[in-house]
Amino acid sequence: MAYFRYLAILCACLGAALAVPVSAQRANYIEADLVAEEAPVAGETLTVALRFRPQEGWHGYWANPGDAGEGMRLDWQLPEGWEAGEPLYPVPRELELLGLINHVYKDPYAVLVPLEVPASAAVSVNPEVSVDAQWLACSDRLCVPERATLTLRYPQQTPELAAQFDAHRAAIPPLLDSEASLAIAGDTLRLAIPLPASLDLADPHVFLEQKDVIDYAAPQAFYRDGNMLVAEIARGGLRNEPGELNGILAFADEGEGVRFSAAPGEVPTGGTRIGGQSSETPLALLLGGALLGGLLLNLMPCVFPILSLKALTLARAGGEERQARIEGLAYTAGVVLACLALGALLLVLRAGGAQIGWAFQLQEPLVVAALLVVATLITANFAGLFEIPSLPIRTRGEGGAFMTGLLAAVVATPCTGPFMAAALGAALLLPAPQALLLFAMLGLGLALPFLLLGFVPALRRMLPKPGAWMETFRRILAIPMGLTALALAWLAIRLGGMSFAFAALALSILPVVALAARRNANRVVAGIALVAALYFAGSLPFRVEEQVARSESVLEPQAYSQEALAEARASGVPVFLWFTADWCLTCKVNEQVAIEREATREAFEEAGVIAMRGDWTRRDPAITRYLEEWQVAGVPLYVWYPAGSEGEQLPQVLTPDALVELAESAD
Repeated sequence: MAYFRYLAILCACLGAALAVPVSAQRANYIEADLVAEEAPVAGETLTVALRFRPQEGWHGYWANPGDAGEGMRLDWQLPEGWEAGEPLYPVPRELELLGLINHVYKDPYAVLVPLEVPASAAVSVNPEVSVDAQWLACSDRLCVPERATLTLRYPQQTPELAAQFDAHRAAIPPLLDSEASLAIAGDTLRLAIPLPASLDLADPHVFLEQKDVIDYAAPQAFYRDGNMLVAEIARGGLRNEPGELNGILAFADEGEGVRFSAAPGEVPTGGTRIGGQSSETPLALLLGGALLGGLLLNLMPCVFPILSLKALTLARAGGEERQARIEGLAYTAGVVLACLALGALLLVLRAGGAQIGWAFQLQEPLVVAALLVVATLITANFAGLFEIPSLPIRTRGEGGAFMTGLLAAVVATPCTGPFMAAALGAALLLPAPQALLLFAMLGLGLALPFLLLGFVPALRRMLPKPGAWMETFRRILAIPMGLTALALAWLAIRLGGMSFAFAALALSILPVVALAARRNANRVVAGIALVAALYFAGSLPFRVEEQVARSESVLEPQAYSQEALAEARASGVPVFLWFTADWCLTCKVNEQVAIEREATREAFEEAGVIAMRGDWTRRDPAITRYLEEWQVAGVPLYVWYPAGSEGEQLPQVLTPDALVELAESAD
């Protein structure tokens, strides 16, 4: 819940205000002093250091404190003509409390401030300089506003003092000579920061000085494009429209980084993904997983009938060796091309800032409606309601085989979850050429059985000989295809609502009526059916409902959001979080086997487990970002948060008692 974050910020501010009288009666939790590097020289810049020493368990804040907290305020008392420049901070660190991300300093730190001394200044006697400083000191339980009037000390120059200022100056990230570029792509801020390609960046992070521009808790994605580092960060807060931005790019080693300034400009797309989320799995192993996953997809109810019918065309071909090989290659080309096209589109959209994942096409109501039409036509054709020799499923030859391959790949993508989790997750993190190689390998696995039938005569000889049984078998195959059509009709309800589903179902049935009427030479009925089909096709985009009902659950889960998860984890009880979609077959099987069970509900109630569900049936950028954090490209994803501990990912195929055992172990 978004209001939780702002409520926490309000409480922190109220607590700080109420603590003002107390702070005046005690020593500060963060001690501070003001010291000069050297004696002032007229016409030159004098560097002074505001040095802070937090007590154990306390911390101070960067200029932009993050989701909560307060930055430092300075009121200088300077001699006439002197001017104070902008404070220079060391690299902060992230601190998460109750789901709020703060930018803090826990160890002693120094903020350097340049003081411009005019050429006319009298500096024979060290002039008096002071500052009224206010800052916020916080622990994990309490925030206290603190203040002090600090008078500048001019200590005697010693090697120790010089070494201290050298350390203070080394902690300040240097400013890049070249300006960075910024662009807004949907809900994402994109930055292009000029950095040499030779600079090793293991785990970069961007801290912005401007408030209410980005979501501080969102994962940050980084890509290397030659001598340019591209950062992509989800927008958040009040979503201020940035004109120019200043910030710090922090590196893996604590305290290292560079400062940058960014102005609107061109930000490249693509590049090589870097950072803590990069895949460590060997590419060869990922390719093997993609091949195996594609091979297993042939057993899915929406793919198996298509493969079976194409296999029967080879049985009819008898000893036509050349034709069998041509069809095998054409089918493979169709499958691989479809997988490459879907993968490339996914990578391009994500590079442009879209928060989407694999099987994204099934989150679009109109795509589901089109698949419903195709599945209904195939079902009717299998059932013998009409015969059209030009249908891809019926055609012998490379054209029909190619189109069948395209169809098989498109309808198979929602079933990739349990087989392709690691490979598809890595594909979103790898360079584009390697990612596309993974998608191609998925297609090759899907096409492999038919390809082998085309090139291995011994396998073709194992196929039953053509006969009357083939028509019976074809009608039997209408059953799984019909079930696929029913599943798509149900998905249309979940995606677009009842009115949309009715129109999609009418659009899928009316062409069958038209074809059957044409078969019986009833042109009037065929014409009426086609006109009605055109009407429903034109009305489909306008029937999609903004909100549709979600599936009921015996666990009565909370809806996932970043704030809700943070609040649930802060309650001190275990949390079970699962991500599902109505088009995900594996998700639904797991829910019936392990989640939607009375035994699971009773175990959760006894252990006080909070159940939370993320529904990815429709596109949801927040869910996509969370999936990215766990390096997966799609659903299902199951995460168990023990009380007071970090989450652990559960297997994608759950056993019946898996969740019951977890809940019992948490008692």
